[in-house]
Amino acid sequence: MVGAGPGDPELLTLKAHRALQQADVIIYDRLVSEDVLDYARRDARFVHVGKRAGHPSWGQAAINDLLIREARAGNRVVRLKSGDPFVFGRAGEEVEDLTAAGVAVSVVPGVTAAAGCAAHSLIPLTHRDHASAVTLVTGQLKGGGAQSWRGLYGPGRTLAVYMGVTTARDIAQGLIADGAPAALPVAIIERGTQAGERRVYGRLVDLPDLVAVHAIESPAMLVIGEVARLARDWPAEALAPLFAEASNT
Repeated sequence: MVGAGPGDPELLTLKAHRALQQADVIIYDRLVSEDVLDYARRDARFVHVGKRAGHPSWGQAAINDLLIREARAGNRVVRLKSGDPFVFGRAGEEVEDLTAAGVAVSVVPGVTAAAGCAAHSLIPLTHRDHASAVTLVTGQLKGGGAQSWRGLYGPGRTLAVYMGVTTARDIAQGLIADGAPAALPVAIIERGTQAGERRVYGRLVDLPDLVAVHAIESPAMLVIGEVARLARDWPAEALAPLFAEASNT
């Protein structure tokens, strides 16, 4: 199990690079960048098992079966995942099935999206003056269930939200209903660390409109909290209302 990092191939660890060079078969997800795949052995066999809306996709059980089958065939297999395999990467489920089947597994950690995207934007996830805690949370649950935002935000805390684009309205409404300030700073980082990276800033209350107006697409990381103001390109008008209120006159 190898973490590919958030996209920039130079964020691969030395151990990840070595594993890619030794692999006979590389089974990778949709979010793994082509630049990362360039570091693999040239004669390796590549199998794309990523999920993409509107396209045929592999179910998790089928992926697990493929991993077991390839390993039992005597191949050195790299299961390549974006970010870190154990942070919202489903690697835990795959490791369980592999070990139950008697397949030896090792894990190579990767730079998770929260750390990579925040660092590239100069946003410190923790800061002695602003945040003494950081929470990693997904905006989507297995089976399409709704995430509970109760108790996740508090003063001096940063929220790093994975897979939150399609649930941006639920995120904003849930956090505000639980006491988060409507004007809490938010950073949206699309395709973080990659050539096509975009960064959008604003207020928590405007999060769903920011996503819609700027046509934000996955993969995108949401950083919610006072630390977002420290972004290298935080604009002075970021906390102004996204849309001017209509005059009552």
